[in-house]
Amino acid sequence: MTYDPTGHLLLTPIDKDAPARVQRLRELGLGERPDPAFDDFAHRLAEVTGAPFSMVNFIDENRQFFAGLHTPEGTHSGSDLGAAAAGGGVGRFMARDHGYCPHVVVRRKALVLEDVCDYPRFAGNPVVDEIGIRSYMGAPLIDRTGVALGTICVVDTDVRPWGRAGLETIKAMAAELMEQIHRREDGVF
Repeated sequence: MTYDPTGHLLLTPIDKDAPARVQRLRELGLGERPDPAFDDFAHRLAEVTGAPFSMVNFIDENRQFFAGLHTPEGTHSGSDLGAAAAGGGVGRFMARDHGYCPHVVVRRKALVLEDVCDYPRFAGNPVVDEIGIRSYMGAPLIDRTGVALGTICVVDTDVRPWGRAGLETIKAMAAELMEQIHRREDGVF
């Protein structure tokens, strides 16, 4: 783990598996461009959880890429969203040290934060001030080779009581998406 020398806040964890993840993502052809199937999945994830934002997120050594994205304005499938816009916009790319998905990938376990401000470790994350995130729920996408490719996640600008039901839902949806990715790899649609 690394620390901010000015405030001693816990930052993005060291990710020793990033090179293997990048290689596996390239083998699968994932993480480079938006995917309509992942946008559809993100939309369904938002509907199931009632969250305004949902993502299918692949993480490399330097950034996060939302191959599937749903925002309150709807699903975005093209290049209409560039980098995360200044002033609170959500785009297809996010710095690796922003948000909570890098923690999920390194931990290889789902993470539920009903109110990020209840956790000093997470309350200082840039997405709190830049986007207004107050609640997060995510699960890792672990493929058949054991590599954590990324996450699926939902976020809200309000505190959300996700509870045990939310945790079980996000884990089940992650398993469902991994089945879809494996069928795609096997050529079975």
